[in-house]
Amino acid sequence: MSQLQFVKLVLLVVCLIPAGVLGWNFFHDQLGANPFEALTRESGEWTLRLLLVTLLMTPLRHILHQTWPLQLRRMLGLYSFFYACLHLLTYLWFDQFFDWQEITKDILKRPFITVGITAWILLLPLAVTSTNGMMRRLGRNWKRLHRGIYLIVVLGVLHFIWLVKADLREPLIYAGILMLLLGYRVSRWWQKRAFSIAAQQ
Repeated sequence: MSQLQFVKLVLLVVCLIPAGVLGWNFFHDQLGANPFEALTRESGEWTLRLLLVTLLMTPLRHILHQTWPLQLRRMLGLYSFFYACLHLLTYLWFDQFFDWQEITKDILKRPFITVGITAWILLLPLAVTSTNGMMRRLGRNWKRLHRGIYLIVVLGVLHFIWLVKADLREPLIYAGILMLLLGYRVSRWWQKRAFSIAAQQ
């Protein structure tokens, strides 16, 4: 087993731990007075954390001058989608009991639900097209499509801020991390643009 394969195996296990802990605590009644709300919130936070770690892989590659972070990006993205599906499922099941009429009303009535559902819908095609085969089929369009992850994380942070309403400390931490990652990407884009202009002169 290569070093990269070992790292991927460790990452696979680590990413499953939160789901395992949540499942254990849920079935052993250790999620507090409102276990369904706790399950929904924790799965949502893990979605956001993994999305931010996924975004971190590209800056990490540039900083370390190594390609291995990009080899982990797909797995992290798929686990983000897994937790996003778990988050959505807990809302549909435990909060709304699959009452689609009420769900539709809720989506239209509450902006944070609207934003959350929109983020999940945008994340779905990224998960579907994460295979090597889809990368080959889409060509340059694959990169364009997957840049949508930045919008998805913005929507995820906004969803969290609107959900919390009162104590904004935790969602603002996520917002701050996102701003740093977006700032790094803008900085890289500006540097490339400056070099391109200089080369043409």
